[in-house]
Amino acid sequence: MKPTLFVLAAGMGSRYGGLKQLDGLGPNGETIMDYSIFDAIRGGFGKVVFVIRKDFEQDFREKILSKYEKRIPVELVFQDIHDLPAGFECPAERTKPWGTNHAVLMGKDVIKEPFAVINADDFYGRDSFAVIGRYLSELPENATNKYCMVGYRVGNTLSESGAVARGICGTDEEGNLTSVVERTEIMRVDGPVCYKDEEGKWQPIADNTPVSMNMWGFTPDYFQHSEAYFVDFLKENLNTPKAEFFIPLMVNKLINEKTATVKVLDTTAKWFGVTYAADRPAVVAKIQSLIDAGEYPLHLF
Repeated sequence: MKPTLFVLAAGMGSRYGGLKQLDGLGPNGETIMDYSIFDAIRGGFGKVVFVIRKDFEQDFREKILSKYEKRIPVELVFQDIHDLPAGFECPAERTKPWGTNHAVLMGKDVIKEPFAVINADDFYGRDSFAVIGRYLSELPENATNKYCMVGYRVGNTLSESGAVARGICGTDEEGNLTSVVERTEIMRVDGPVCYKDEEGKWQPIADNTPVSMNMWGFTPDYFQHSEAYFVDFLKENLNTPKAEFFIPLMVNKLINEKTATVKVLDTTAKWFGVTYAADRPAVVAKIQSLIDAGEYPLHLF
């Protein structure tokens, strides 16, 4: 069974200042998502599911879905802060979405096969889709609790315009994930890559330290784990306005309890994305250089 690509596209880019998922960065107005879908198709994926907000559905269908529908089956699901388990009601003061794992839960009714999760506004590179597509397609039928993630080298994931947030990964001798620690500020400080710790101090790390770029691979049983843990999360955090149900929070619980394993898939691919508006010209130039090198055609779709 071919795996499905699940694209998280429900967020507005607050630091970038607009709906960056629809921003044309390629020579013919291609979005970063266009390159992800192109790479996913040649990486063996059989379907794409997007999670978006309902209020930009029409714009999304016209500008995005219309390009893909003749190339690969596509579906839309919607994230809403009021979509909570029975017995819970969203507080009136809550404006922030419930996080990436809440977005993943929106796919539970339409995804019945192994699937990869990516961000809409990250450029992951061809090799990463080939690596994760191969892993998911080679899983035994009805496999459960055998997950994966693509581990990028932190030095290949930075922005020249400011600090970035990354999940720093620990692995065991078999290449399985042991922990993901979210660091909200990572950048080069006088040469070395550093993250800001809980006390506000910069701590250096090696350039090849594996980090999560939110490129995960799961089997459908992940939805059941997430539904159960989301109830526990809400019991503790319902009235905390900025609390978010992140994917690494769920993954950490599963690996710490030894419920699941997560294989870290190495890639030399260089991540880039538009975290800040100032990143845009460099991303446009990088995409053009990949086209010039023959990595992508001039016209994707």
